[in-house]
Amino acid sequence: MASISISELKPGIKLEKDVHTPLGGLLMRKGTVLLPRDLDILRAFMVPQVEVDMGEAEPQNGFSNAVGQVAAAYERAVDDPALPTKMASFYEEYEKLISLMKSAHQSVIAGGLPIYELRNQLEAAIGHIKEYNPLTFVPRTMNEYDYIFHNSVLCALSSYLLAKWSGLQQKDWMQAAFAGLFHDIGNAKIDPAILYKPSPLTVAEAEEMRRHTAYGYQILKNVKAINEGVRLAALQHHEKIDGTGYPLRLEGSKIHVYAKIVGITDIFHAMTLRRIYRKAQSPYIVLEQIHSEAFGKLDPTLVRIFIQKATEFHNGTKVRLSNHQIGEIVFTDRNQPTRPMVSIGGEIINLAQKPQLYIEEVLSSN
Repeated sequence: MASISISELKPGIKLEKDVHTPLGGLLMRKGTVLLPRDLDILRAFMVPQVEVDMGEAEPQNGFSNAVGQVAAAYERAVDDPALPTKMASFYEEYEKLISLMKSAHQSVIAGGLPIYELRNQLEAAIGHIKEYNPLTFVPRTMNEYDYIFHNSVLCALSSYLLAKWSGLQQKDWMQAAFAGLFHDIGNAKIDPAILYKPSPLTVAEAEEMRRHTAYGYQILKNVKAINEGVRLAALQHHEKIDGTGYPLRLEGSKIHVYAKIVGITDIFHAMTLRRIYRKAQSPYIVLEQIHSEAFGKLDPTLVRIFIQKATEFHNGTKVRLSNHQIGEIVFTDRNQPTRPMVSIGGEIINLAQKPQLYIEEVLSSN
């Protein structure tokens, strides 16, 4: 093992110790075989030197066999011919669930929910959960009038993940998904003229919209296959932990954990989906807004988990910045997950140091 300055590093050398950012975040793990991009990242963070195993380097060709293996594995992952098929299957199950939710809203008006059909289709969609990430998933087709159905299905998937990520017992994961799926079921009893109104609501109309929480609880009250937490999520998902929410102005300890989970996923998808009166917003900007909401409004622990996990696996994601430049995420710091480092034309841009810049749109991911 040897300590070597960044200026002397070459691709193919293996790290013998973890490398951290100046603020203490993990930058690269021990055992990482350095690629050219890694050297750019180290320089961008102004890391002076690292501990390496010089025996791994092959200066003659600039890359070790290990680097070639890493690169080959990466290419196999990106070019995996099964990936399009897996995503196509996921989209198919997703769209079936959208159609079923449309029918369910009509069934509610007629007197009941097709709960077992919905459960089976939700389970089918969750069977493809590895193909889903809240940050990058975009419906293939979406009519603005179908927003409420897409929001419900996406909240179901994201709530399932957040329940899992947050350490809830496995028996809660599917119930949290139900909570996401049915959180706005009370909208089925709202006058469509109010529900789809493109202009601002009157005071009376806004008050009627708020009743969707109570309507939802009543609709779910006698539905089998769901637990009381799912019903409470329909009632409480607009409550805030400081007691400023509605309909009951509950404080944090009185809000069910499913409602806290759905409160986060609902805000995220409500802002990142296209609406009748507003275009979709950048998921990264929305995550920053959710982070600011965590101080007094949303459960801060659940917010931190959601942001970190949703941004965790996106090195290689192609993005468009607010200045219209297109680049690729090369590193995400756990301390500032919404401000990753982006490579543009060979230059590394650290968004943590460029507050005026932000990721406007996620274009594609690995």
